[in-house]
Amino acid sequence: MKIRSVALAATLALAAALPAVAQEKVLNLYSARHYQTDEALYANFTKATGIRINRVDADDAGILARLKSEGSASPADVILLVDAARLWRAETDGLFQPFKSAVLEQRIPATLRGTDAGQGSQWFGLSTRGRVIVYNKASVTKDDVDTYEELGDPKNKGKVCTRSGSHPYNLSLFGAVMQHLGEPATEAWLKGVVANMARAPKGGDTDQIKAVASGECRIAVTNTYYLARMMRSANPDDRAVVEKVGVVFPNQSSWGTHMNIAGAAIAKNSPNLAAARQFIEYLASDSAQTYFADGNNEWPAVPSVKTANPALAALGAFKAETIPVAVTGANQTKVQQMLDRVGYK
Repeated sequence: MKIRSVALAATLALAAALPAVAQEKVLNLYSARHYQTDEALYANFTKATGIRINRVDADDAGILARLKSEGSASPADVILLVDAARLWRAETDGLFQPFKSAVLEQRIPATLRGTDAGQGSQWFGLSTRGRVIVYNKASVTKDDVDTYEELGDPKNKGKVCTRSGSHPYNLSLFGAVMQHLGEPATEAWLKGVVANMARAPKGGDTDQIKAVASGECRIAVTNTYYLARMMRSANPDDRAVVEKVGVVFPNQSSWGTHMNIAGAAIAKNSPNLAAARQFIEYLASDSAQTYFADGNNEWPAVPSVKTANPALAALGAFKAETIPVAVTGANQTKVQQMLDRVGYK
């Protein structure tokens, strides 16, 4: 009886321990990406690794606010954001942690990563998009808008429309311009852009494209993926808009077109560090990079990965700027002060 009792006790102890041994592997993902093709991307990771992804969706600002409010109790492992300025801001706010990865350092160009002070970068770009100029083909010639500087040239007075100057996409662009032109020239340029506006800033990038096509304004700035999305749309109205606008990759004779990124970071208090690193490395794989390109009409961050996206192919080859995207984020505070001074809302 005593042996039998000991055996029973051992069996019960083993049964109690089994859930801990067989505990499901989970990765907590806070994502500002909201694209249907990403579902397959995440499902493939789970299939390959057995790690289930528990996703929280919000925009960039919402995710950063949540991380700050959760503090050290945050369950977040990986953060996906869609703008270099916000990646930089989150890094300076202490929301990420540096990490080393030979895979990412080999595949992701140094210009598309956060700075490395010796412990590794705090974030890595995963896809890129250009910030281009669109114009009304019936009333504007391409030569009048083939540089960013011309957005502030008096010849384009009353023609320009944009979304808010303080939107991260514009802050990143303006931060890049400041890096190229210097502070005084950039502020003078921004003042010129304000003077050239056809209306007060409002709406998103798609709204700017439609405003150019309708004649509400004649020149606007947009991220390439918004334009490519309309080019691939099954909606005849979208295709009609595209037919009325031309597109310019600015500054091909100087520093090249400004590029922004979507990128990933490991949260400062990640409880699943190994899985977090594994997931970000997966996002730099050839298959995942193709999903990024096809799903949201962006270029892969890994230079060797090619895409068959017809809209990106139609946009053609161009010269991209080569300054580190981290620099454009770091310039955003000074840029915002300029915007306030020149009245760019």
